[in-house]
Amino acid sequence: MATGTESPQQRGGVRTGTRAAITVPHLRTDRWWLAPACTAAGLLAFVVYSTWRAFADAHYYAAPYVSPFYSPCLAENCRAMRAGPNADLFGAWWGISPAIIILIFPLGFRLTCYYYRKAYYRAFWASPPACAVAEPHRSYTGETRFPLILQNVHRYFFYAALLVAGVLTYDTVLAFRDEHYRWGHMGLGTLVFLANIVLIWAYTLSCHSCRHIVGGKLKHFSKHPARYRAWQFVGRLNARHMQLAWASLLSVALADFYVYLVASGVFDDPRFF
Repeated sequence: MATGTESPQQRGGVRTGTRAAITVPHLRTDRWWLAPACTAAGLLAFVVYSTWRAFADAHYYAAPYVSPFYSPCLAENCRAMRAGPNADLFGAWWGISPAIIILIFPLGFRLTCYYYRKAYYRAFWASPPACAVAEPHRSYTGETRFPLILQNVHRYFFYAALLVAGVLTYDTVLAFRDEHYRWGHMGLGTLVFLANIVLIWAYTLSCHSCRHIVGGKLKHFSKHPARYRAWQFVGRLNARHMQLAWASLLSVALADFYVYLVASGVFDDPRFF
């Protein structure tokens, strides 16, 4: 522990003279590198897949299903979706994939998420790579400098994520139609969309910012029983924030891939009724 009496030359990282004279970088004998390696592989796989799908600008709508990567569709070059999430706000000048407009909001929400920050800091920057394993950096500034200081906008991306989750809920309701837009039908895609929206809402509401908004700054829970119950519910979700982060990341990719398979003609959506 630094006491404030060390000279400027003594202060620094864990490999300086103020620490115990241990020759090896760490004393861990387990496969500590496996967790950050798996995290890096999983995140890279999602980045590659989502980048391909976002720029593809094709096979994102197969009535009544619309890919969550393209919803809401805010450009004139969107596919016509009957009663779907179309809103021509950007006009004809937007020439590239309309997915680029909307993905910035869920992407920003996840990039600034407390769990994902921990995950990719460890996996890609080795800051630190694991518990009790020294990071290779000579200095540490935390999130006080650009660009990491921008992580503080997470609470605002949370509000945007609520709007996106609302639109995806609307898409899930529309999934109870058939390909001719008749109501009262359910296909395999409907179940895929239902599972996805449940996980999306669970992950969004388990956010640390949501927990603070619901129950933060309350001095007496007894005077706010409704907020207290909501705070308890969000707290239970927050305890599973990591699992929900990965489950919702997988579900949104699977929902998009399912729409891609149906829209590209690989198979027809099986109908239950």
